[in-house]
Amino acid sequence: MGVLKAIFDFIQYQVLGMKWLDTLIKNGLSSLGLDTSTRLAGSIEFFVYDVIKITILLCLLIFLISYIQSYFPPERSKKILGRFHGIGANCVAALLGTVTPFCSCSSIPLFIGFTSAGLPVGVTFSFLISSPMVDLGSLLLLMSIFGAKVAVLYVVVGLIVAVIGGTVIEKLHMEKYIEDFILKASSVDIASPDLTKKDRLIYAKEQMLSTLKKVFLYILIGVGIGAVIHNWIPEEWVALALGSNNPFGVIFATVIGIPMYADIFGTIPIAEALLFKGAQLGTILSFMMAVTTLSLPSMIMLRKAVKPKLLALFIVICTAGIILVGYFFNAIQAFLI
Repeated sequence: MGVLKAIFDFIQYQVLGMKWLDTLIKNGLSSLGLDTSTRLAGSIEFFVYDVIKITILLCLLIFLISYIQSYFPPERSKKILGRFHGIGANCVAALLGTVTPFCSCSSIPLFIGFTSAGLPVGVTFSFLISSPMVDLGSLLLLMSIFGAKVAVLYVVVGLIVAVIGGTVIEKLHMEKYIEDFILKASSVDIASPDLTKKDRLIYAKEQMLSTLKKVFLYILIGVGIGAVIHNWIPEEWVALALGSNNPFGVIFATVIGIPMYADIFGTIPIAEALLFKGAQLGTILSFMMAVTTLSLPSMIMLRKAVKPKLLALFIVICTAGIILVGYFFNAIQAFLI
C-alpha cells in the first residue's frame, strides 16, 4: 500500500505538479541573487513556474485529446448521439463534451451544428455545458493542484450539471426558442475520410498549436493575477471574501466569474493562489465553472443561436447548478483536502 501511495504521490507532485521545476526555478533565481521569500521574487517564481508548467501540460494534453478526437469528428459524433434517446442521450452528449478541448465560445459552433442536424435541443445543451466545464485536460490539471479526489469529483459533478441542465431544457420543450435559421439549416452528412496514423498526428499537432495560440494570452493573464494574489493580497482579505466565514462566498465568486472570459487553463493559477490564501474549495470551483461556462462573450454568441427566453433559462440553470456545486464542495472540503 505504501508503494502505491509513493507512486501516486510521485505522479501527482513530480509528473503533474512538476515540483522539480519549482525547485529548479527557485535555485535559478537564488543564483541570480533574488530571495524568493520576498514578494517580488516570489511573484516572479510563481509566474515563471506556472506559465511553464501549464504550457507543457496544455500542449501534451491537447495533443493527446486531439488525437483521440480525430476518431470522433462532428459527423461521427452526430451519428453516435442520434442512436440514443432520453436521458441516455444527455449522458452521452455530456461525455462527448469531455473529449472536446474547447472553451465555451469554441463549443457554440458545434452546438449549432448538432442542433441543425436535428438532434434534440436538450441533448445539444448537455454537450454545450460539459464541453467547456469538464474535459480530460481539466481532470489532469486539477489533479496536479488539488489532488485526484477533487479532480475526479469535479468532473463527475460537472457531468451531472450538464445532464440535468440538458434534461430540464428538454422536458420544458424549448425547441421553439431556437432561432429559425438554425432549425431550417440543411445538414449535409459527410462521411469522414479514413485517416492514417500520420494524418491523426498532424491533426493533433495542428490542434495543439491552434489551441495554444488562442489560450496562451489568457494563461499569462491568469498566472499574472495568480501571482499577485499569491504574493501581494493579504490572506485576511481573501478569507473575508471567500472563506468559510462568508456564507455568500460561493454566490459572490460565481457572479464575479460570469462576465470574465477564459478557459480552464487560465483559471487554474488563480484557483491555486486563492486556495493558498484560504479561500474555500467549493467557492474556488464555482468561480472556475462560472468563468469557463458562462463567460459574457460566449453568451453573446449563444444569443445569435437561441432566443432570449432559452438563453435566460440556460443561464439560470447553469448558475444554480454552479452555486449548488460550490456549496457541496465546501461542505465536504475537510474530507477532500
